[in-house]
Amino acid sequence: MIKICFVCLGNICRSPMAEFIMKGKVKKLNLNDKFYITSKATSYEESGNDMYIYAKNKLDEKGVFYTKHSSKRLEKDDYNKYDYFICMEESNIKNALKIFKEDKENKIIKLLDKDIDDPWYTGNFEKTYNDLVKGIESLIIKLN
Repeated sequence: MIKICFVCLGNICRSPMAEFIMKGKVKKLNLNDKFYITSKATSYEESGNDMYIYAKNKLDEKGVFYTKHSSKRLEKDDYNKYDYFICMEESNIKNALKIFKEDKENKIIKLLDKDIDDPWYTGNFEKTYNDLVKGIESLIIKLN
């Protein structure tokens, strides 16, 4: 089983959206047994908070199923629990490295070659959603 943890700053917009988008795509492809998918933050700012309402609204609009979410921060011992830490932007990689101290197994990568804008700041959940879908579809092909 491939264990994936999507990572963003607060774990209330991009990473939980990515988690639920990928879970939906994996289910449609009958690959549930191949993947374990979750998401976490690099900060404690939003710890315990649910997914941001506008992120939920975008998933609802696109027909993506999700469950109640509770933001959690990456911890040092998470490094040995997952095969990949899929980050949304360069600063997420830097912050994950501060938590893990090193990445000997090259588990920390970005979802796309470019940063995925944080819709908390931009308000553009459509662009973020489209970037996530593009990256996740490529990731599934790469890992399958």
